[in-house]
Amino acid sequence: MIRIALSILLAALTTTAIAGDNYLVYYGCYTNAKSGSKGIYVSRFNSSSGELSDPDLAVATSSPSFLAIHPSKKYLYAVGEMGTPGQKGGGVSAFTLSLSDGKLSLINQVSSVGAGPCHVSVDKTGRMAMIANYGGGSVASYSVLENGGLSDARSFVQHEGSGADPKRQSGPHAHSFNVSPDNRFGFACDLGLDKVFIYRIDPATGKITAHGHGSVPPGSGPRHFAFHPSGKYAFVNNEMLMTVTSFAYDAEKGTLTEIETVSTLPESDRGKKSLSTAETVAHPNGKFVYVSNRTHDTIAVFTCDPATGRLTLIQNASAEGKIPRNFSLDPTGKWMIVVHQDSNTGALFKVDQDSGKLTFTGKKVNVGGSVCVRFLGLD
Repeated sequence: MIRIALSILLAALTTTAIAGDNYLVYYGCYTNAKSGSKGIYVSRFNSSSGELSDPDLAVATSSPSFLAIHPSKKYLYAVGEMGTPGQKGGGVSAFTLSLSDGKLSLINQVSSVGAGPCHVSVDKTGRMAMIANYGGGSVASYSVLENGGLSDARSFVQHEGSGADPKRQSGPHAHSFNVSPDNRFGFACDLGLDKVFIYRIDPATGKITAHGHGSVPPGSGPRHFAFHPSGKYAFVNNEMLMTVTSFAYDAEKGTLTEIETVSTLPESDRGKKSLSTAETVAHPNGKFVYVSNRTHDTIAVFTCDPATGRLTLIQNASAEGKIPRNFSLDPTGKWMIVVHQDSNTGALFKVDQDSGKLTFTGKKVNVGGSVCVRFLGLD
């Protein structure tokens, strides 16, 4: 009897461990003739074995370029970089999410108000969503409804001005919208204005209000934003100059102060034209920061000094594909998936927990026009 009971207990513990290691991986894709994709795709991933399944279509939808998952794990949101009949701007879609098979079902779609939506995020309470419109140079916010759908825009803010580069910065180009660790402020990188706009967010009303801004060096083109796990620092990749700026963050005041700006490229490749950065991710242990280099087709790996927020480039790992538009770390920080817009693939990397360096596992999946990847843990 004791042996049987022990066997049952061990089986239960093993099952629990395996369940905690399992994830769904969602891919946002451009849907065009070149990519062959039809919408959002989903794989299964096991963080213990490193096994990544081939993607299946989760839902057919038009060019869902960026994705955000609701904290409840019941809903997923996507911006669509397309015109929507009867609506101004592009579309923002809300989907129900099935944890059993990863499939998505449309709840509703609302207007992004501005043109060219490119980024979506959800606040930590799950009560509001925020988007950035690249083409229109604007941001908008929404309330999340009881069924997981989105309201019409509760706030819309049009950015104004221009930047140092007349070709790329003749007007505003909002590129991302991220929320502070304490859920009080939102940060919108604007590539056209070399600014990170700071907004107060109000989950109760779904509205945002202007609070201030941080700045990067002229002509940089800030794109994506990530907080250090400590909440003391934030990092912004600058698309146009192939750099990353570190900021000190004052959580009480909601302000950003530049610490330094460093290159994402090896010295031999600095100054080359037609290169651009794309994504910024901080490792959950706070020791490392990663930035993707498009066209250069590498992931820049930095160590981060937790006492100062300063970064040191230690590796430019091959992305194993063309145009690494986006990448994500799994919640354990042991794995990274990089998706390639032009190669129509995703590649799995092992993350060294001591050095932060990346090693390609040899595993690739086919996912056409992939430009966003997100992990979702299965409890």
